[in-house]
Amino acid sequence: MSHMPLMPKATAVWLVDNTSLSFEQIADFCKLHPLEVKGIADGEVAQGIKGLDPVASNQLTREELDTAIADPNHKLVMADAKVRLPEPKTKKGPRYTPVSKRQDRPDAILWLVKSHPELKDAQIMRLVGTTKSTIQSVRERKHWNSASLQARDPVMLGLCSQIDLDNEVRRASKGKPQPDAEPVRTLLPAEQTTAVPEPDMSPAVDDRKGSIDADNVFAKLGGMKRSEQ
Repeated sequence: MSHMPLMPKATAVWLVDNTSLSFEQIADFCKLHPLEVKGIADGEVAQGIKGLDPVASNQLTREELDTAIADPNHKLVMADAKVRLPEPKTKKGPRYTPVSKRQDRPDAILWLVKSHPELKDAQIMRLVGTTKSTIQSVRERKHWNSASLQARDPVMLGLCSQIDLDNEVRRASKGKPQPDAEPVRTLLPAEQTTAVPEPDMSPAVDDRKGSIDADNVFAKLGGMKRSEQ
């Protein structure tokens, strides 16, 4: 139900000319100022506008009009529309791109294809307002201007917002396996960090001669005897 006549001033002209409603009643019904209604009655406002009968246009019932005429304090109420029009459905399609920025779309497509290969064609279409055939030609290097294309961020070009780009990338990454995380490193047990290393009893070998260094062997044995005493 509408709260205002389709043609407020034309309706006010008809009510002023054909009824004894007060200026306040007409102003309230037509959503006008009472002084504006008074100007219509004085011929100073809405000159040349033809009056519109709200009863004939099914915006007001005769009973409601008669009630308001009889009672100056009664406020007119719009009649229920006999035909209800369905609300227009907004069709979702590619984003509109201004003419001045349309030449930048191939560069943006190339950047998206290289930087975010996980994006589907439908997502790229939403981001930069392009067509599937254009995306395919850029992807396969068959675009008529492939030699001059430069990968450029669509956010920097003003073709989409960073929030929209992040949302599409996040949506494309859902359900895909993530790279293995780095293993968590833990501390070694105290038994290993506090254990005293056992002495090396293997004979020392001189790298230069490939023979046993007797002096080093006797020196180690002497140290062990002193520690035992």
